[in-house]
Amino acid sequence: MKIALFSNKSYTERYFEMANKSFGHSMLYLDQRLGLETAELAKGCQAVCVFVNDVLDSAVLTRLAELGIRLIALRCAGFNNVELDAAEKLGLSVVRVPAYSPYAVAEHTIALMLALNRRTHKAHARVREGNFSLEGLLGFDMYQTPVGIVGTGKIGALVAQILHGFGCDLYAYDVHPNPDCLKLGVKYITLDELYSTCRIITLHCPLTPQTYHLINSESIAKMQDCVMLINTSRGALIDTKAVIEGLKTERIGYLGLDVYEEEGDLFFEDLSNQIIQDDVFARLLMFPNVIITGHQAFFTHNALTAIAETTLSNINEFEQGRCQNAVLCQKMISQKKCGCGPT
Repeated sequence: MKIALFSNKSYTERYFEMANKSFGHSMLYLDQRLGLETAELAKGCQAVCVFVNDVLDSAVLTRLAELGIRLIALRCAGFNNVELDAAEKLGLSVVRVPAYSPYAVAEHTIALMLALNRRTHKAHARVREGNFSLEGLLGFDMYQTPVGIVGTGKIGALVAQILHGFGCDLYAYDVHPNPDCLKLGVKYITLDELYSTCRIITLHCPLTPQTYHLINSESIAKMQDCVMLINTSRGALIDTKAVIEGLKTERIGYLGLDVYEEEGDLFFEDLSNQIIQDDVFARLLMFPNVIITGHQAFFTHNALTAIAETTLSNINEFEQGRCQNAVLCQKMISQKKCGCGPT
């Protein structure tokens, strides 16, 4: 199958080329992000391979279908950027990579917690300038610190496992409690209880209409003073303007982000010689108790290998009429056998 891979980077191409030796697909690597203006570049292909900030709204999907595209292959777990109703009407199938390396994201989450707590980013900068003062670098023991985990799927459960090793008091919220977390002694409580109880709150839930701006002015008002907030999931789980107000009032004492709700025009690009036009994001960068990484949590050798291999395997399965890792499977829908919706 000929595949147009959008939002290509050198590392993406390298890992897909290695994996494709076992599959033999025809790959068209495109640096451009998929949108209405760039959809034409997929002409002559049967599938598009896309990432988190590619746009797959009704207009883009309609143009892809007109070009003969039959499959949308996401090389990520989330699919909130795909208008699924439109894809179904247009006869497009959608597959994803549900679990490439939950360890990578979980470990990055912990790294953000530790860096914020012990202010290692500030300490590193000081020492390089010959400043060895400890003023302003005071941290706290993670041991017996109450930590709230919102979402205990594969990543959230691994975060719980690591924090259990630190001796943290663990609390969680999820509509479906995870048995592995219960075995660790994680206490499932309501969101309001979690907000008021926990000194650290970390988000590991998908972005849905129900979780959009889950963290907002009302939820922040219920949190402890000087709470640590971590988000390595999806940017729009957080109302950024409300979080900025929380930082100003010191209700939020630490903020660690690997995602941002308007990251599409920023992340994965070198903008070091440009003026950042996003005033809200620029404001975040001014706070000394904020660490932002550019959607880096997934970025390990293990994860990139799994992403490439799983994505190409998904495409192979689609060609063979199977439906593994499907978000939307037209073949199964037409046969009225579809039990392979998003998980």
